Amino acid sequence: MDAAPAAIETRNLTKRFGDLVAVDGIDLVIPEGEVFALLGPNGAGKTTFISMLCTLVKPSSGTARVAGRDIVREGLAVRRNIGIVFQEPSVDDLLSGRENLQLHSMLYGVPRREIGGRIEKMLATVGLSERGDDRVRTYSGGMRRRLEIARGLIHEPRILFLDEPTLGLDPASRQAVWGYVREMRRRAGTTIILTTHYMEEADHLAERVAIIDRGRIRELGTPEELKRKVGGDVVLLKGDVGPEAFAGLDFVKEAVREDGCLRLTVAEAPRHLQALLDRCPVVDEVQVRRVTLDDVFLKFTGRQMRDEEGGGDSIFQRIAVSRNTR
Repeated sequence: MDAAPAAIETRNLTKRFGDLVAVDGIDLVIPEGEVFALLGPNGAGKTTFISMLCTLVKPSSGTARVAGRDIVREGLAVRRNIGIVFQEPSVDDLLSGRENLQLHSMLYGVPRREIGGRIEKMLATVGLSERGDDRVRTYSGGMRRRLEIARGLIHEPRILFLDEPTLGLDPASRQAVWGYVREMRRRAGTTIILTTHYMEEADHLAERVAIIDRGRIRELGTPEELKRKVGGDVVLLKGDVGPEAFAGLDFVKEAVREDGCLRLTVAEAPRHLQALLDRCPVVDEVQVRRVTLDDVFLKFTGRQMRDEEGGGDSIFQRIAVSRNTR
């Protein structure tokens, strides 16, 4: 079977700000229809990388094509083929949901005869048909996010960028947004680029995940492939015990101190748990769990993803002001 054509393709894509190399020679191919997650701490280069793909920032060197268009020479064509759901609310509170979608349709040049039908379709898709004529200021946070997803899709983009799409939402609203993301990928084959600091979001939604740190992609693969690279289950021990206690145990792949605990990476932890406890003179607490993307991130970057990753000045806010879609 032939591989799907590339929705995004970068070759040695690099961005320098003076002596700082923010993005360092990234080579990446994202096929059409894939849900792709980008994970990285502040300062890792993730924001700059996405900025270049959205034509907001010009690369210092290298090339990239988005929807088959060169990001430098064909910026307008790129922007016509992408949709963006902003991290921060960007819909107009004084307009209704329907009016927001109509305005966005006109800005993107949707044929006038098609606008009404598309609006009804998108309101139904995100479950807002009954609230479409209400002003957005009466919407809950989850409803606003759903409206923004509808707005990002109203012009039928080939590629959709989601910047922290569930930031600040309650668990039920987050689950609903995840459902809409899966549905639009299934129904329209939309390529989705997801940036998130919720590891479970990347795990549940993405077909592949890239971990970016210090301007480079450190690891790339499916969530399961990345978790297998960690090498086993995780055992957390709290008490009077150090890494040296487990020297010589071939099923212990790694032993490091972390937040007041000893963190062990163990092959088949349930099977070997008693052998581990036999090496511990005093243990106050034991926790055994499967490997998560948090563990992957820690292993390959040497640091943890912090909650504050979701904050800050979003690139996507700036795009809303600066892009020209005419």
